[in-house]
Amino acid sequence: MSERVDRDANRELRARFDDVYGQYQQLRSNLDTLRTRLAELRVTRRSADGQVSATVGARGQLVAVELDPAVYQDRDAEALSRKITETVRAATAAATEATHELVAGSMPTGSGSAEFLRTGDYGALLGRADAVLGRGEEPA
Repeated sequence: MSERVDRDANRELRARFDDVYGQYQQLRSNLDTLRTRLAELRVTRRSADGQVSATVGARGQLVAVELDPAVYQDRDAEALSRKITETVRAATAAATEATHELVAGSMPTGSGSAEFLRTGDYGALLGRADAVLGRGEEPA
C-alpha cells in the first residue's frame, strides 16, 4: 500500500513540476519577445502646429527631433524651445504607456513588474515574496 501511495505522490509531484516548468518556459519565451519588442519600440509625436516632431524609444530616450523649416520664420527661440520640450514630453508619455502595455501583456496577471512600471512602487516588485515569507508559505 505504501508503495502505491509513494508512486501516486511522485506522479502528482511530477505533474506539478511539469506544469510549473511549462509556465516558466512560456514566461521565458514571453520575456524574449518582450525584450525584442521593447528594443524596437519607437513613438513619435508632433506639436499641435506640426512644426516639431519628436521620436523616443521604450525608455523615453530621445531618438530624433525634426523641425519643419517654417519654425525659423518666427525667430522666437523661447517659443521653439517650449514647443520642442512639450513635444518630447508628449512622445515620452506615449512611449511610457506603450511600454506599460507591452509589459502587462507579457507578464502573468498580478505581476509585480508590471505594477512597478505603472506606479514606480518598489513594494510591488517584492509584494509576492513578502507575502509568501510573511506567511511562511512555500512559493508556488
